[in-house]
Amino acid sequence: MNTTKKTLKRELILKAASMIVHEEGVEKLTLEAVAKKAGISKGGLLYHFPNKDELVLGMVEQLSTSFVSEFNERAENDMHSKGRWTRAYMNTSFSGDRNASDLYTALSAAQFTNPQMLKLLQDEYENIQNKIENDELDPVRSTIVRLAIDGLWFAEMFGLAPPNEEMRQKMMEELKTYIKENE
Repeated sequence: MNTTKKTLKRELILKAASMIVHEEGVEKLTLEAVAKKAGISKGGLLYHFPNKDELVLGMVEQLSTSFVSEFNERAENDMHSKGRWTRAYMNTSFSGDRNASDLYTALSAAQFTNPQMLKLLQDEYENIQNKIENDELDPVRSTIVRLAIDGLWFAEMFGLAPPNEEMRQKMMEELKTYIKENE
């Protein structure tokens, strides 16, 4: 199998796994279910991911890399240095492409199956937090913004009284006041 075809198949499998966790819950994540959702044989899935832990690790790695790349790109393209990392975190988290939601889906699966898999994400978040704390803004306010965003994700992911769309929008506007450029 050539590299492009292999990569596409791998991405298809990872997307199917993420959809299962997101739509049905992590307890429904089985190799059989993923193979069926991806429209491939279980043997085809095992070629790419020999076991469930490898599949979940693949989800975490792919989504973490995607989220961090978008985060870095947004910050690097921000014309204003003051607050760029915090704005990038907020905008990446609330972009319409579902990366953030998918990342937390993968986090949920990783935590459920093997907490050691979170080491990669812990390292990434340590780097993100360091950038946010050194963002030419009050580090307490920047950290409050990050933690509020993370809390919103968890409320939505676990159905813990997530705010409706109107409240969510008002929260976003309020958080933006914490990271105004002219602070």
